[in-house]
Amino acid sequence: MKGSGPALLLAHGAGGGIDGNFGLVLDDLARDHTLIGPHYPGAGGSPLATEPLDLDELADQLVASAVAAGQESFVVLGESLGSAVAVRIASRHPERVRALVLTAGFPVADPVLALAAQLIKTLAGAGQWRDMARLACLSCLSPTDLADIAPADLDALVTQTLAGMPPGTVDHFDLVSRVDVRADLGHLSAPTLVVAPTGDRLVLPQSSYRLAAGITGAKLIELPGAAHILNEADRTTWLRHVREFLGTLPAKSA
Repeated sequence: MKGSGPALLLAHGAGGGIDGNFGLVLDDLARDHTLIGPHYPGAGGSPLATEPLDLDELADQLVASAVAAGQESFVVLGESLGSAVAVRIASRHPERVRALVLTAGFPVADPVLALAAQLIKTLAGAGQWRDMARLACLSCLSPTDLADIAPADLDALVTQTLAGMPPGTVDHFDLVSRVDVRADLGHLSAPTLVVAPTGDRLVLPQSSYRLAAGITGAKLIELPGAAHILNEADRTTWLRHVREFLGTLPAKSA
């Protein structure tokens, strides 16, 4: 837990973590919000799961983390897989969710994401974790960001990416391949901001569009050319839009 003020519950992506997804904006958001950032099993030092991850259980665990931190209601910020977790939280615990921010999200794995999830599981099964890191670099960075990397530095990028992949990555992507929150969308009542990075090559921007179309009153914004992992400039733009959205929410009741 970090900061003070109205609570933000952070739901990270598959094969990531709180710092990996939100690290560039944690200090800024903590100036006037209480940040609660639990990790999924096998990430952030959390023990590996002993059974396949279940979306309902994961959603309930995140809510329990917020309640244990003394926060009875909160805005949920979900990234990638975390967007599906956020949707399920709002579906199962509507009385606690003040609003949703869904970035690079999906209601069900689109064809690109489904193929990537299967490839990740296959590579992991063969012990090819370095190839998984190569796939992550190709899928999660923009062509512009990759073009700025000297060929001699590519191996260092892969090494850095590999070092940041948590042990639970395969479990997370197994859940990605099974997620389906399409039936939840029409029942959501919380104000929702959907952020679509249009250069995303892991989760198609059309998946974000489907989220926005399925949630009554959702506001959709695009980050032109932004990749699945937002670089500093795109994250700064994201932060501006998110702060504007948070500023429209009714004050939290005492």
